[in-house]
Amino acid sequence: MADGDFGRVRIEPAGQGAAEPRRAEQQGVAAEYLVAGTPAYKRASRILFVAGFSTFAALYCVQPLMPEFTREFGVTPAQSSLALSVSTGVLAFALLVAGAVSDRFGRKAIMALSLLASGTLGISGAMAPDWASLLLVRALEGMALSGLPAVAMAYVSEEVDPRSAGVAMGLYIGGTALGGMSGRALTALVADVASWRMAMGVIGTLGIAAALAVWFALPASRHFQRRPAGMRELAEAWRGHLMDRGLLALFAMGFLSMGAFVTVFNYIGFRLLAPPFDLRPAAVGAVFTVYLCGVVSSPLFGGLAVRLGRGRVLAVAAAMMAAGLALMTPDSLWTMTPGIALFTFAFFGVHTIASGWIGQRAPVNRGQASAIYLFCYYMGSTIAGTLGGVFWYAFGWAGVGGFVGLLLAVGLIVSLGLAIRR
Repeated sequence: MADGDFGRVRIEPAGQGAAEPRRAEQQGVAAEYLVAGTPAYKRASRILFVAGFSTFAALYCVQPLMPEFTREFGVTPAQSSLALSVSTGVLAFALLVAGAVSDRFGRKAIMALSLLASGTLGISGAMAPDWASLLLVRALEGMALSGLPAVAMAYVSEEVDPRSAGVAMGLYIGGTALGGMSGRALTALVADVASWRMAMGVIGTLGIAAALAVWFALPASRHFQRRPAGMRELAEAWRGHLMDRGLLALFAMGFLSMGAFVTVFNYIGFRLLAPPFDLRPAAVGAVFTVYLCGVVSSPLFGGLAVRLGRGRVLAVAAAMMAAGLALMTPDSLWTMTPGIALFTFAFFGVHTIASGWIGQRAPVNRGQASAIYLFCYYMGSTIAGTLGGVFWYAFGWAGVGGFVGLLLAVGLIVSLGLAIRR
């Protein structure tokens, strides 16, 4: 029995939904999928969780270290934020290339190489002699990290039984949520008892360990079909995806939901530090623990989407984000606290459903489809997150809430359109 066979099931090509297995068998590829409950599926889910955790821990670990950068390198607070923004900016554009590379060379190898490179660069960043060197390492790390998110989404859509893919995608995204939170918390803790250099070294070491886990434990790809990765083929893949109205709607959901989410978390801290709340910085920092909601909601929404319909559950999740935003409007912690939790819980549901739907919607060049979705996702973070600052300085939280409300209103309309179109 070949590597990764155990725990797979053969899907016979009968009725609707059998087109992909039929095409696979015609080309000599065993139409076998990872199915929920089997040992191979559980192993794949755990490894994808670890991979998502490590990737987002590496990406966001510098956020609590920014005050340390200002002290050691003599940079301003605004300049210190470049340690994160150069990584996310390079990541967004590199994702477009990473999808094409994985369509040419395979999923598992690219994911393992991505984690190995990012872990090694993380350790190198811990030894950076000056600010310019650290920024260069962080830019390269953003490029290296691009080999995981879009490729992991494509792997799930290709290797996991469609009836089980929602939960698998949810577990991966739950890992990214926990990694984003833990990366901040772990580096802050290690930096407090040791140094920021030690903190970055620890996160880098975790990345190397995750790379080994992916390489040795993730079930081998069985449905991957190698595709050319030249510029002509790349342009054709993009054109095909951008002409699909359903995919365009899903790309828009990534932009709108992430834009709304980042805008709220960029400026909620300013609001809580000011009257009438006057919270201490430590209490405001505890707000990020609501990322734990994503660990729960991602697999939950993924499973519900498979059972009840992706479009219907996506629209409900978008409406829940709007309800959470409404609860944040009054100047009361009694409504704001559950509002932040509901908003976060629903956001990870939206992201889980939309990202999982991409692979099912795109019959070919799935790596590229996932890459375009994530490009829009991170552009939502960059553009809306920055534009939200204009509304904050001009109108305070009322301006931020109105801006985010507009994004969510458009997102709800888009999700309802997807529900009707199916």
